[in-house]
Amino acid sequence: MKATATAHPIQGLVKYHGMRNEELRMPYHDSISVCTAPSHTKTTVEFDPDRDADRYVVDGEVVDGRGAERIRTVVDHVRDLAGIDHRARLESENSFPTNIGFGSSASGFAAAAVALADAAGMDRTHPELSTIARRGSASAARAVTGGYSHLHTGLNDYDCRSERIDVADELESDLRIVAGMVPSYKETDDAHSEAAESHMFDARMAHIHGQIADVRDALRAGQFDRTFETAEHDSLSLAATTMTGPSGWVYWQPRTIEIFNAVRELRSEGDIPVYFSVDTGASVYVNTTAEYVDRVEAAVADCGVDTRVWEVGGPARVLDGGEALF
Repeated sequence: MKATATAHPIQGLVKYHGMRNEELRMPYHDSISVCTAPSHTKTTVEFDPDRDADRYVVDGEVVDGRGAERIRTVVDHVRDLAGIDHRARLESENSFPTNIGFGSSASGFAAAAVALADAAGMDRTHPELSTIARRGSASAARAVTGGYSHLHTGLNDYDCRSERIDVADELESDLRIVAGMVPSYKETDDAHSEAAESHMFDARMAHIHGQIADVRDALRAGQFDRTFETAEHDSLSLAATTMTGPSGWVYWQPRTIEIFNAVRELRSEGDIPVYFSVDTGASVYVNTTAEYVDRVEAAVADCGVDTRVWEVGGPARVLDGGEALF
């Protein structure tokens, strides 16, 4: 009962903020993201009747505390669904820096959910698997379905699942994402837990559904500027809500702002289609097209940060046994 799976992390385009059900990790509202490749998480899982305890290892480090609790939530759910009681060994590796705002929990729980389900002998569609991954991280639901995906908050646990959005071909093939890496450790859970206490939260809820509709329409029509301008604006809205919560979380660093300014200069003076986007963290996604990616990457690198260039990634998938981590 062993399986290995891989998944790509996500960039939030219309991001969720806060949980209406923290146990099931069901957000207050819908969200849309795009998976980023070739960045990925690979996870191997084995259910072993001879083990006496679960063991979780991520990037060579044994996971304990709150991190282990979140993994165990997903493992226990798969055990319940599959009707098994074996202990699990889970090992995971990331190909990109974690905990700096690039969606490592999304790809991590997506890969884990797919590997766990396969190891347990479960046959599920990607939307069905997304409900399993969501119990570890709501963003992981969208990493399961891949590409441009929409997580519906739904009415209950069954409804709260992700679907892949059919988009114009050029937005699948032409998007280039320059990752501007600004190291600054962050914990997203803390911000989610107090989201509704911000006086900006009701204002965000009032316009979020319109943004979801705008992005879906723009994706279907292949409208790059409309899609990523909305993502840029949504990043600012998310930050305003986060900064005005009880703890006053401010995740941005000086180089975060420097990248914002570089992007705006490229757009206004160079007439380049380029937009920034930030999830909960200091690092920056810079969205542009294949034609301009070299100029954009150079401008981001000039801000004194490491960069990577990513494209649109597909859904989470099971790998051959020869690629197992143990």
